[in-house]
Amino acid sequence: MSVLTTLRVRTLGAAAVVAALAGVAVLPATANAATPLTVTAASAKATAPTASAHASRSTVSAWQQFQVYGLTTHVKAGTRLTLQQEQHGRWVSLPAVTTVTRNGSYELRAVLGLKGTNHLRVIGGGAVSNTVVISVR
Repeated sequence: MSVLTTLRVRTLGAAAVVAALAGVAVLPATANAATPLTVTAASAKATAPTASAHASRSTVSAWQQFQVYGLTTHVKAGTRLTLQQEQHGRWVSLPAVTTVTRNGSYELRAVLGLKGTNHLRVIGGGAVSNTVVISVR
C-alpha cells in the first residue's frame, strides 16, 4: 500500500466520522470514483411522513358534530391517526381515532364541548398535521 493510498483511506475515515456526526452517510470511494457519494439530509426528509388536516366547519355549537379530514404521505395504509386538542399549552389526545386508507386519505368525526377557540391536529405514523382552528359557541 503506498503512502498516497494510506492517506486517502485515513482521509476517508476522518470524513466518514465527521459525516456520521453530521447525520450524512459516506460510502467508500472506489478506484474509479474521485469523490465519495453522500446522502444529504434533504433527501432523507423527502420520505418523511406528512399529514394535512382540514375541518368541515370552522364554527360549531358546543357538542355539534363536525368532520376532520385530510391526506397523508409516506404513512402506511391502516396506520392509526389520533385527533389532538391543545389544552393549556399541551397537546392532549381526544377519543377520536381513525385509520389511513389505501390512497392516504383519512376522515373522522369529532365533537367539542370546550367553548371558545380550539386548536386541533392529527398525529400518527410519525406524521403531525397542521393546526386546525375551530370556534365553539
